[in-house]
Amino acid sequence: MAQQQKATHKSSKMVVKKKKTTSEKDKSVAETSSAVSTMATTGVASYYHNKFNGRKTASGEVFSNNKLTAAHRTYPLGTYLKVTNVANGKSVVVKVNDRGPFTKGKELDLSRKAFMDITDNPNKGNLQVNIEVVTP
Repeated sequence: MAQQQKATHKSSKMVVKKKKTTSEKDKSVAETSSAVSTMATTGVASYYHNKFNGRKTASGEVFSNNKLTAAHRTYPLGTYLKVTNVANGKSVVVKVNDRGPFTKGKELDLSRKAFMDITDNPNKGNLQVNIEVVTP
């Protein structure tokens, strides 16, 4: 694959900026992801809308709201997380197979099945949760 370069002039010196290829971006994400703490974190979880059913996720899997899956911005794809509802103590183990959420203040997007397994109120769209990495 040919690499693209962009040249700019800075005080009579030519600086060559190399654009990252897709594989370099993936490697960068992997390096960042490997630095992610395995300690429990707390955040807000929401769930996917049904319109995403049948679409491909970042991992290449086809999304289904009937599976126990989640989206997280930094955990490596394929990581298993134990997600516990802070309000009632109910928990579920999900597999990270997508990236997101990209909404400020949200830590995790759960499949509808995973969300409904731990909520007390199915009409509520957000939950305060504890998130911890587990082995499958």
